[in-house]
Amino acid sequence: MPVARWMRRLAVAGVLLCFSVVVLGAYVRLSAAGLGCPDWPGCYGHLIPPGAERSADTPAAWAGRPLAPAKAWREMTHRYAAGALALVILVITALAISARRARVASVPLALALFATVIVQAILGMLTVTWRLTPLVVTLHLLFGLTTLGLLWWLVLSLPKSSWGATALQSAGRAIRGGGASPIVSGRQLAVLALAALALQLALGGWTSSNYAAIACLDFPTCQGQWWPHTDYRSAFALSHPLNTNYEGGVLDNPARTAIHVTHRLGALIAAAALTLAALHVLRHRGGLAGARLRAWAVLGALGLQLLIGVAMVLKAFPLSLATAHTAGAALLLLATLALLRSLSTR
Repeated sequence: MPVARWMRRLAVAGVLLCFSVVVLGAYVRLSAAGLGCPDWPGCYGHLIPPGAERSADTPAAWAGRPLAPAKAWREMTHRYAAGALALVILVITALAISARRARVASVPLALALFATVIVQAILGMLTVTWRLTPLVVTLHLLFGLTTLGLLWWLVLSLPKSSWGATALQSAGRAIRGGGASPIVSGRQLAVLALAALALQLALGGWTSSNYAAIACLDFPTCQGQWWPHTDYRSAFALSHPLNTNYEGGVLDNPARTAIHVTHRLGALIAAAALTLAALHVLRHRGGLAGARLRAWAVLGALGLQLLIGVAMVLKAFPLSLATAHTAGAALLLLATLALLRSLSTR
């Protein structure tokens, strides 16, 4: 069916584009280019940075925020990519609705995707206009990863797709043969692992948006101690004055330390949950055979992410590793969703 083929192509393209947007967004934030364009959706009142460079009114219109062309280009490139992703999702939604009788794709899933990208656009605007408020920046990251996850779930759910067919067939045979118990428990463990990962992603976003990564420059200790001085009251305060510029962070060191230490503890919990879910699948060679490859993918992505995290601390948080840490988190999310999907049945 042509519609199904186009839907699959668009969904795969959407996953690749969304992954790029998430990683590019991290690079923009980590390279201090989040306010490279202090207005939205344009840049100093123009659609492209060169227009702002040629405008004689730019310094007067945005006093105190002089144009930095390199940062402006990074910010606008991220916006252009996000705009292209929104168009892809719009077409996916339209195709899902038009082919709803053929059930090519889930209409509720497509509508959820469309609603998510709208919320993401609003958060993108607020990220700039509210000057990198930590709560908004964290939500912006989480909704970006949610968009990626929904697109990936769409790819895994499309009919006649090799992405999930083998695992689903194996699961179906196991249920018919009386082997449903390991699948049910495996699915429960995968859901638990996904919940732990989601919490850790939120902690990671909060750590980054509050510039708390640099609070601990050693590993496995923090500031030479197993439990350094922390300030949890300030660390997780969600409300902040709107007129504050949060670029570079405003919290004192004890509050940032509390965030960083919590992120490390969250990593231990998420790693344990993901490992438990993957090992459960690997232990059952019969009914869960179709999910074994995805379990190995989870363990591989988890190991890579932990390695990047430790190296990032020991090397004093270079931009390349900090950006790769976000990419690793996105890969781990995709692997976990693939494992969960392989344990699901129609």
